[in-house]
Order: sequence, then C-alpha cells, then structure tokens
Amino acid sequence: MKDTTISASLRLPKEALLFDLDALYACLQTIPDHRHRRGVRYPLASLLMVGVLAKLAGQDSSRGMAHWAKLRRHELSQLFHLKRESMPHYSTWSRVLGHGVEPHEVEERVGQFFAQALRRAPGKRGSIQLAIDGKTMRGTIPLGGTEGVHLLAVYQPQQGVVLAQMNVQKKGREITFAPSVLKQLDLRGVVGSSDAMFDRRTLSLKVVQAHGDYLWMVKDNETTVRQDIEDLFQPHRKRAGTSAPPMDFRRASTIEKGHGRLDKRSIVVSSLLADYSDWPGLDQVFKLERQSTNALGKTETQVRYGMTSLPAYLATPKRLLELTRGHWGIENGLHHRRDVTMQEDHAQLRMGHAPEMLAILNNIVVGLFARLGETNMAHARRDFAYHLDKALASLDGFMAN
Repeated sequence: MKDTTISASLRLPKEALLFDLDALYACLQTIPDHRHRRGVRYPLASLLMVGVLAKLAGQDSSRGMAHWAKLRRHELSQLFHLKRESMPHYSTWSRVLGHGVEPHEVEERVGQFFAQALRRAPGKRGSIQLAIDGKTMRGTIPLGGTEGVHLLAVYQPQQGVVLAQMNVQKKGREITFAPSVLKQLDLRGVVGSSDAMFDRRTLSLKVVQAHGDYLWMVKDNETTVRQDIEDLFQPHRKRAGTSAPPMDFRRASTIEKGHGRLDKRSIVVSSLLADYSDWPGLDQVFKLERQSTNALGKTETQVRYGMTSLPAYLATPKRLLELTRGHWGIENGLHHRRDVTMQEDHAQLRMGHAPEMLAILNNIVVGLFARLGETNMAHARRDFAYHLDKALASLDGFMAN
C-alpha cells in the first residue's frame, strides 16, 4: 500500500478531542516492517494505528483491540484503504507485536514525534526537566518468579510525554542502560532527574559532558556522598576561640491542602559541598523535608537528600522544590495511568517483544491525551470512543462523495 493520510477520511466532530492523527500515522509509516513479505495482509502502519485508535477508545488488551477492530472492520478498512474488509485476528496482533517490529526502532520514531512538538531549538539551561525512572510490567512475571520485563523511561513531566524507553531486562540494571537511553536525546537545556538508580557518578559525568544538568535524590547505599550531605546540614555551633562556620544555606517551603491532608514541603540548599567534592559537575546539595498531616491530626515526616549540577543563580530553592515535585509526576502522570487506567500490569502478553510494544502503544496514548491537557484519562477515553464511533459511522457517506 502506498503512503497515504487518514485525516481526509476521518473527521471527528468539533466538540471531540482533536488529535494530530495524520502526523502520527506518517510517523508510524516510517517504521521498518520485519515480517516476511509472504502472507502479509495488513500494512504495519495501519495495524499499529488501529491499535492506537482502539486504545484511545478504551481497549486495554490485545484481545480487546482485536475485537474492537473486528466490530469496526467495514469502516476501518475504508479508512486505511485496505483491499479486504477485515481486521486482524488476535493471534495476528500477538505475532506482529511480538516479532514483526523492533521496539527500539519504534521508540526512536515515536520519541522524535513527541520531541518535535516539545521544542524547536535548545532551551535555556535547566528549563526542560526529564524524569528518568523504571517500571516492571507485572503481567510478565512468570508464575512463582520475581522478575519480569523492566522498562526504563525518560518522561517529560510538564508535557506528559515519554521521549525514550528501553528494556533493561530486570530491575536494578537501570544505571547500566541509562546512558544509552539519554544518548538518544538532545540534553542541551535539560535537567535530568532520578530517584532510585544506583552509582550515578558516571551518569553525572555523561550528562554534564552532553551540556545537560542533573538532579539526583541520594539513596542510602550511596554512603559517602550521602554522609557528606547529611553532615553539612547538621546544626553547627560556634566554639570559643574559633570562627563561626561558613553560612550558605538558602530556604524555601510550600504548603498544600488536598485529598484530606495538609502537606508542607521545605528545602534547605547549600553550595558549600561543591568546593571540595570530586563529584562530577556538582554545584548544590539540598535537604528536603515533607510533613504530611491527615484529617485526624497525625503527622508523618520524611527527610530526603539530593544533589544537582544547577548553580544557585539558575536553581533557587523554590525552583529546586518545583523540580523535585515535578519528578514525582512520573508516578501519577505515567506509571499510574498505565497500571491502573490502562490495566498494563494485568496484560498477559509474553510473546517476543509484545510486552514492550504494548507499553509503547500505551505511552503514545498517554502522550496524546496529555498534549491536550486531559487530566482524567478514563473520562477522556470514553469521550473519544463516543465521538470516534460517530465519525466512523459517517465514513460510508463521506467516501461516497
């Protein structure tokens, strides 16, 4: 099938969610098809696009996608100019997602699709945050086992899109693959943030060498640097006959109320450690404290420590509070939506690359909704499904004109 567009034949009502499906379809048409030519009945781009439409309309599993497409086979075959009025069987979806494509080739093109809309030129230093975090697809953990497919994602929390993702095989190997994931991206103007990865000294160096910046939360197992930071923020008293300890501590705090609790987040920041630490690019360290009080008046306190290569004139305490808060957005903005709204952890696909490809389709859907500013994805999917059905039902009349 020659390259074509779908925007001319799929017109959603004005009140519907307006996605740039034509641009996405053009992106999918550049993905190499690794299936044997013999027996191929459905162009790869059309099949993947149907999968995206099915997921936008609320279908979470490959079986659900196949059934949804079958019910709409007449309209979809016209939409994609297919020779036959049919849609793939469930087993075909599994084979194509499992063995017909290379996930890294899909990731590269989908990441470019979202990155192009994100920015046209390098931004101001530290103006773009990229959150780096891993997630295990629990549905891929074998019975009696403890490890399944583990994906490392680079997520842009302000826009709500995944710019890169890689299968790191198992949890605990994020730091090994993180440089390869970040190498795919232009880090100029970017501050990368992470919470759970280990031994980030080498990663820090690579980020700085790529003209980017980092913001890491320090873990207990990073004993030396954590102890240095913790000691710095211990109260210091002036002893008789000695000079006062140097003072370079800046503060900020926020108070938020919601979900039945009151949250106070406070940060203390210092540049003193940068004078003698050999950590690559280190400029500031900080102590982050969160006090959460529930409706019964019970208060819980959590203290974390962190480091960043951003200098004080670019990253004030208030800005660092924003960045640390922004990093947690990957949990609600990506992981929660994939796990809960899209039921990713319940998916039982294990054939070849199928789990990873399912996650890629989910990332596309999350990104498309996020770019429209939709915060309730479950509601947005129902809305899209209603309007899409109306649009598909009108195709007969449109194609006849």
